[in-house]
Amino acid sequence: MSEVERRSIDKDIAFHSAPTLMGVKCANLISFDMCEGTIAEYLNEFRYKLFKSGLKAIQLCKCRERTLVYIYNTKMLTAWLSMPQVREFLSEYGYTFDLSVEAKLLRLSCRISCGSFPHEIGAFLGYPVEDVRGFISNRGKNCLLCGYWKVYGNAETARQTFKTYDRCRNILFDRLNHGMNLFQAIK
Repeated sequence: MSEVERRSIDKDIAFHSAPTLMGVKCANLISFDMCEGTIAEYLNEFRYKLFKSGLKAIQLCKCRERTLVYIYNTKMLTAWLSMPQVREFLSEYGYTFDLSVEAKLLRLSCRISCGSFPHEIGAFLGYPVEDVRGFISNRGKNCLLCGYWKVYGNAETARQTFKTYDRCRNILFDRLNHGMNLFQAIK
């Protein structure tokens, strides 16, 4: 992988996953249009360099020219998915209580296909269940607020969360613009 490719991936991941990388969100999803080999090489490096931090990155799906990469904080995601309202919601889609986080992610990966996207993925991204349910029942319309996700419940809380996510992104981009690579910027 060239240095230009590495910097490009660093910026894409920082832009789309800053809250997770900075420890304030359980997970993010990124779609890449780069060659699969380049993404695979980067993900191997990510796993190696960030293993101790609890951050993980997996390829959820590869469709045509796109690769969906899911970046998550293991402890935060485990805690989020074990919250009663999240567990109950996901059980409606076949994610039983006894499944491990890895098994749930495998099921999610199997449910993603080209042209079809399971809306329960919002629960895996840390979105409030009422907003995920609202998105599904309203078919993505009639939201109160649109930011990092479409909000159907508490708009003021979401607005504050969006500001926190913006701050995370700004911090990471500032570090990248000062010559750090992504791995240095999040330590």
